[in-house]
Amino acid sequence: MTLVVADLHLGLGGTPDAPGGPPEGSAEGLEALLSQLARDQNATRVLVAGDVKHPIVGTPPPLRPVVFNFFAGLLAQGLSVDLVPGNHDVGLVRHLPREVRVYPPSGVVRDGVGIFHGHRWPSDRVLRAPKLVTGHLHPGFRFAPTSENPDGKRRGWVRVEFVPGALAFPGQGRGKRRVPSRTLELIVLPAFNPLAGTEALNRERPRRGRSFLFQRFLSRGVARGYLLDGTDVGRLVTAQSATDAARVSS
Repeated sequence: MTLVVADLHLGLGGTPDAPGGPPEGSAEGLEALLSQLARDQNATRVLVAGDVKHPIVGTPPPLRPVVFNFFAGLLAQGLSVDLVPGNHDVGLVRHLPREVRVYPPSGVVRDGVGIFHGHRWPSDRVLRAPKLVTGHLHPGFRFAPTSENPDGKRRGWVRVEFVPGALAFPGQGRGKRRVPSRTLELIVLPAFNPLAGTEALNRERPRRGRSFLFQRFLSRGVARGYLLDGTDVGRLVTAQSATDAARVSS
């Protein structure tokens, strides 16, 4: 079994004395949590769908051993580790243990599931998968503020259902042929690092939607939001046509 996560953002909020970040989002804490989740789910492999580190360009010297030790810790648990790079992962590969398998940013298909980060257009093979998994949007939802949560934002998931045969995309290469997609479902993962920014998808068009995910995927199916505990927060308002909405059960 493969456990897929996205948007670790190692080093977010880091300082010279603590390059791995503050305790609530530290590399050590995230590695321990991910190892425990793998054990709980009987997973033998972890696949990170992009944005391992927080600095976009390069990997600062203090962060390099943090990144290496994070993956070394997973490997020491007997897990196989794969990576599909995200937009924050420029210059990352040279600082990884050699046992980490790195795929192209256009994604990979694993057990019939196409996995990509969301900042680069996925490969034709990924687009033909019946289920897609991505990250990048940092999905969340805004509720009334509380003393514990002043901005009212809570992290979550998004699940999008598509009408069978409704999706087709421009292919890659010289012919620019259309790629008919068999995709029936898209899952947008929450950011694994709790300190990472959150887009309130129930209140605003996400800024990260410029990556194409919002217009080319979320707006073309029936999208529902879920909190981390599984609470269904309902349909997300998109530019989807009424015809498509009527043809896919909610």
